Amino acid sequence: MLPLKQVWPEEFAARYRAAGYWRGETFPGFLRARVEERPEAEAIIAGDVRWTYGELWSRAETAAAGFLALGLRPGDRVVVQLGNIPEFFSVVFGLFRAQMVPVYALPGHRLTEIAHFVHKAEAAAYVCADRGADGFDYRGLARDLRAGAPDLRQVIVVGEAEEFTPLAGLDGDRSALPGDPDPSSVAFLQISGGTTGLSKLIPRTHDDYIYSFRASNEICGVTADSVHLIALPAAHNFPMSSPGHMGSLHAGGRVVLAPSPSPDICFPIIAREKVTISGLVPPLALLWAQSAPASKHDLSSLKVLLVGGAKLTPEAARRVQDALPACRLQQVFGMAEGLVNYTRLDDPDSTVLETQGRPISPDDEVLILDDQGNPVPEGQPGNLLARGPYTIRAYHNDDTANARSFTLDGFYRTGDIVCRTPGGYLVVQGRAGDHINRAGEKISAEEIEDHLLAHPNVFDAAVVSVPDEYLGERSCAFIIPRGEKPRAAAIKAWMRGRAIAEFKVPDQVVLVDSFETTAAGKISRKELRARLRAKLLAEEAAQ
Repeated sequence: MLPLKQVWPEEFAARYRAAGYWRGETFPGFLRARVEERPEAEAIIAGDVRWTYGELWSRAETAAAGFLALGLRPGDRVVVQLGNIPEFFSVVFGLFRAQMVPVYALPGHRLTEIAHFVHKAEAAAYVCADRGADGFDYRGLARDLRAGAPDLRQVIVVGEAEEFTPLAGLDGDRSALPGDPDPSSVAFLQISGGTTGLSKLIPRTHDDYIYSFRASNEICGVTADSVHLIALPAAHNFPMSSPGHMGSLHAGGRVVLAPSPSPDICFPIIAREKVTISGLVPPLALLWAQSAPASKHDLSSLKVLLVGGAKLTPEAARRVQDALPACRLQQVFGMAEGLVNYTRLDDPDSTVLETQGRPISPDDEVLILDDQGNPVPEGQPGNLLARGPYTIRAYHNDDTANARSFTLDGFYRTGDIVCRTPGGYLVVQGRAGDHINRAGEKISAEEIEDHLLAHPNVFDAAVVSVPDEYLGERSCAFIIPRGEKPRAAAIKAWMRGRAIAEFKVPDQVVLVDSFETTAAGKISRKELRARLRAKLLAEEAAQ
């Protein structure tokens, strides 16, 4: 297997340790510390299930010993595809305890994405639920996965496992468990939004990631008294670490899981569990804002609502703040690769409503450059680059992406266009590349075009982002037909049959006779997408 690593130059690593950012903590180490401090305190709540810190630790150790008994080994990578269920935590902390490496997949991913993660990470096992909240049967996906991935040694299922290994049946010798991992080693692989093709794998270390949510706790006021509602998928970077469920567990607070982010589901949970903090993407925040004034449920315990994953416009931010007057809005702008920005709880309303925050760390280095690599004047838009104690220096197993995404001196090219205020706050302007941010899900235009070009009646395709009041951005596929013209609904249905995540199916399909070209008959895909997008927006404005 290719080794997992994430290396900062020693001068930077020494600086981050000296500053107290990297404290040598590990995931199993911090959970064990909370268990020693408050074993009977509630840690995980999901419906009628209530696990204390002691029970979470016991279940994680049982899972860890069971993984080893199956023949998995420390250092093995394991793709985890679980929704907002308690077992998500016993599995991932079990993997940490056994010195194995979770590879986080989202519930909405399908065979195309999961097979890519298994191949790219060289995974030894796959953990899934029997069925998802939407009824999808992951065991069928697992069968197809094993057929195409002969090196996948184990499939472990939460629930009815059928021919696979049931999580509930795992057991083993706890005395055989290894010690805690090296804090500078890779703890897990997160997935990128992907600007070209399928997602890249992001190696995050114990030291860097724990610092990010420990510092987030300070910024967001998370303590042992906090009750954090996880309404977004738990495997997403945002609900994991900003400050997320990992931040809450680090603080010794309670994590409450919602099977759906809808107000009908979440508002009763907020009232019953006295939830104090939660995080949403903008479309869901607006849905909560619309429903809150008429709700019969007591939402007064909710003191902080974090909104991130996509830009929240000032008008939308105002609507959210007005609808939840007892709750403080905090904007979050970050990425799974590292840099995270927050508005602060004591910021003036104008800052909270009109910016996407400033960086977590005094050692977050931010550059805003023009296309030629020169700094832009303060307040002018430019390309955002970042370097710091929790921003990665390389993707796993992807030399091409690394050459494109990182400078020689270690800055990460985020692909975002931002302005910076005199106070150091960032205002997001959009994306630099062919990248669609649909309700917080990052989609590669190139990946969707590749799927469309496999359709027998598609000669060529170009996918663009279009501003959308509800989703932030929606996807629109321009298609030049070949032979019989396909209907838009038929194209969407065909795409769903490609075993891809539902959020990648184009929201809109437009048939065209041709794509404009230059006089020489050539045009870059980037320029083509820009022209098509501008034309569509002009037509919509005219209507």
